Amino acid sequence: MATIGYAELPIPGGGDSPTTPGNLAELAEAIDPHLWQSVTNLADRDARLSAAPAGTVAKAPDATTWIKLSGESNTWVTFWEPLQSWQPITLAAGFESGQTVAECRIDRGQVHMRGTVQRTDGQLISANGVKLGTVPTACIPDQIARLPVGASMTGDAIVGTCRLEVYSPDQDGNALGARGSIVGWSQDGEQDEGTPGLMWIDISGYYWLD
Repeated sequence: MATIGYAELPIPGGGDSPTTPGNLAELAEAIDPHLWQSVTNLADRDARLSAAPAGTVAKAPDATTWIKLSGESNTWVTFWEPLQSWQPITLAAGFESGQTVAECRIDRGQVHMRGTVQRTDGQLISANGVKLGTVPTACIPDQIARLPVGASMTGDAIVGTCRLEVYSPDQDGNALGARGSIVGWSQDGEQDEGTPGLMWIDISGYYWLD
């Protein structure tokens, strides 16, 4: 039986015996791995396509698209997925959102945060290891995440930047906060004659989940 195309699809020739059902079945089996497979959701994908060959493409109704990386294991990469809605960050007692709301969302394995955090009493934040809030459970990283962020230049601030840490599960014993905690650090403090601290911290930035 001859084959045609880059996929080498089997096409019966004139000398092949007239076994139409068998020929059609062989052609269908050759075409199937190259089709985009329709699935209901992630669970349906894993249930039906875990043994599919590498290169299989699965697509959900919301247009989320995955490509299978292995024929031996259920390993996929997300090619595209709709952008999630922003989720609120639970702020620690004594803190509130400032000019912009503190929130986050996941985009292809990255957690993006935005917003400003300030004290509810209007006083300065002593940003030398202070818990500002907690991210949603789905946004907790596998390992501690660290990112540089902006801060106010009011008060004793002379640097205008902070370091944020988002704690992973192995930080549950940390005195500053357990998994998911957002902790702010700053080099601003008692560096002049003013009152140490920051008016607000901008948590905008991103980190990887894995």
